[in-house]
Amino acid sequence: MLGGAMFVALSTLSLVSNAVAQVPKEQLAKPPATATHYLIQSTGGKHGDSYRWTTADGTHMARESLLLRGQVFEQDSATKDGKDGMPSSIVIRGYTPTGDAGETFGIASGKASWKSPVDAGSAAYAAPAFYATQGGPIDNTAWFLERLLAAPGHKLKLLPGGEARAEKLTTLTVGKGAKAQDVTAWAIYGVGTSPIPIWADAKNHFFGFVFFLSWLPEEYAGEHARLNEAQTQAMALEAPKIYRANVKVPTAPVAFTHVQLFDSDAKQFVPDQTVIVDKGRIRTVGAAASVAVPAGAQVIDGKGKTLLPGLWDCHMHVGGDYTGVQELSMGVTSVRDPGNDDSLTIDRRNRVAKDELLMPHVYPSSFIDGKGPNTAQVANVATSQAEAIALVDKAKANDFTGVKFYGTFDPKWLPASIAEAHKLGLHVHGHIPQGIRTMEAINDGYDEVTHINWIIMQAMPDSVIKVDNGIARFEGPGRYAKDVNLDGPEMQEIIKAMAAKQIYSDPTMVAFESLYYPENGDLAPMYAPFVGTLPPTTERGFRTGGFAVPKDLTRADYRKSWAKMVELLGRMHKAGVPIVAGTDGAGIELVREIEIYTEAGMTKAEAIAAATIVPAKLVGKDQETGSIKVGKTADLSLVDGDPSKKISDLRQTRVIMLDGKLLDADALRTAAGFSGRPKTVY
Repeated sequence: MLGGAMFVALSTLSLVSNAVAQVPKEQLAKPPATATHYLIQSTGGKHGDSYRWTTADGTHMARESLLLRGQVFEQDSATKDGKDGMPSSIVIRGYTPTGDAGETFGIASGKASWKSPVDAGSAAYAAPAFYATQGGPIDNTAWFLERLLAAPGHKLKLLPGGEARAEKLTTLTVGKGAKAQDVTAWAIYGVGTSPIPIWADAKNHFFGFVFFLSWLPEEYAGEHARLNEAQTQAMALEAPKIYRANVKVPTAPVAFTHVQLFDSDAKQFVPDQTVIVDKGRIRTVGAAASVAVPAGAQVIDGKGKTLLPGLWDCHMHVGGDYTGVQELSMGVTSVRDPGNDDSLTIDRRNRVAKDELLMPHVYPSSFIDGKGPNTAQVANVATSQAEAIALVDKAKANDFTGVKFYGTFDPKWLPASIAEAHKLGLHVHGHIPQGIRTMEAINDGYDEVTHINWIIMQAMPDSVIKVDNGIARFEGPGRYAKDVNLDGPEMQEIIKAMAAKQIYSDPTMVAFESLYYPENGDLAPMYAPFVGTLPPTTERGFRTGGFAVPKDLTRADYRKSWAKMVELLGRMHKAGVPIVAGTDGAGIELVREIEIYTEAGMTKAEAIAAATIVPAKLVGKDQETGSIKVGKTADLSLVDGDPSKKISDLRQTRVIMLDGKLLDADALRTAAGFSGRPKTVY
């Protein structure tokens, strides 16, 4: 990835640790008074500072500090120009949530060499190419943009691999009076699965970056909302083209013949079925031998294939327009977005209604937190109970389906805020506010607990609970979960209460597998099937490991704690706690989430039900969607293979239906930036 901005933008759930780094904070570079200062911020407030300056010998220096919900990034970098204008050497120091941030790059004797926290390598260097750093401050992204805009055709070869190009999006005047200037957003292709906008000034020098987090010059920090709106509108111009190119509205009935059908209500696979869809609705379901295909119907041969209800990702923070295309390519026709920039959520909803944006059905929650150093990015911030209740009212006025509370929210405000939400018919879920245990939030009225860590936190020591709106919510379970007695009173109380009250669990197991299990450089199972189909910079990011383990523990300890969480999930399911499948990921992790459910003891059918009918029940749409039944909306996924035998076949989507509209999965993959189908690797 290309330094600070790219690291955060392409990582939906950041990794955490307070492990001692190779170069401690006190020894990192100190910016001079003349350095350019960028504020790192979001709608939730300020999260950090970044500085850029050039020394007398021409070295480009940077220093960056970022506190993201208790997760600490302290880094600097030193970069020198080569004769061809590309970096000839880069040194990154400091630490990130995964541990030592140390990274080096250099060119000597016609060879480029690099070493990062996740890899090391070399390549012949004969023509200009830009080394895409795996981490580092925003300065690395800034320099990359400037070299890209100066390159012929705005195209630039990358190391370790790939090619980037830039296309102009839009220009906006920012600042007032003597500070007024024109800045231009450029869409950068080739470093991710979707174009990434970065802002440059009139001289094609880096100006800023705006996403969930923004890096903006201190004097222009107030322009975050305007820049975000401008780039959103500019990026949105591509969405109608993608919609028109991929959506086919059948003019006659569509018959899926001789399919294996997944009945999510009965939790069973039914062989040799035919399903007929007409005008967006499922009209007929029955044995292929007894169903008559209407004359003139479009016939899709389902021999050797399985037809499922469209899948749900019940924890997906929609990152942009291309998120929808990617999710649909995976057979995901419904998404529960548990917290986002509300204005962008509403904008996307309006464009979907006009057939200008291809997106699964999105059921959004409004994200509400308190004010403090660990306030979540993009949160709506309450500083009093009255403000919290007003934000709940606003969620209802915006036609959201729920509210999600977070760790810095004052727990004393929960009862009144939850009562207001329930009065308005809103679903209540979230993290657990600092200082209280999960059972207290359940007793206050939570309908759902987000993330598996908040379930096992019930058994954590008081020392963890007191500071659990920061990294303790991860490090506590990492340290102590392995020793938790699941038959003990703390865990039995919460499991029984959740089952009795039908409190949903959105465990996001893939997120925690990635935090506790892999070392830097390991390829996580959820990403292995996609290697070779995505830009090299993206695939390199797949090898970012989990927590840097504290010195008094080992990776084996963290893996034992992860195993205990998988066992806990199995206990919860066996007790009758409703489980909904979500990822908190980038959009391609859902099948691995379902696989983990089977590892926890669910049958394959039960695990797939957690990604179909159970989420539909959670949002109150189970009479409309979530299963293949006559009269329901035709949200369907046809996969090549047999998930009753091999869950990984769920990745092999071939045809998708969204409200009865036909979509070709391979075409969607191409539109989403994939070069081919995912591989079957296990």
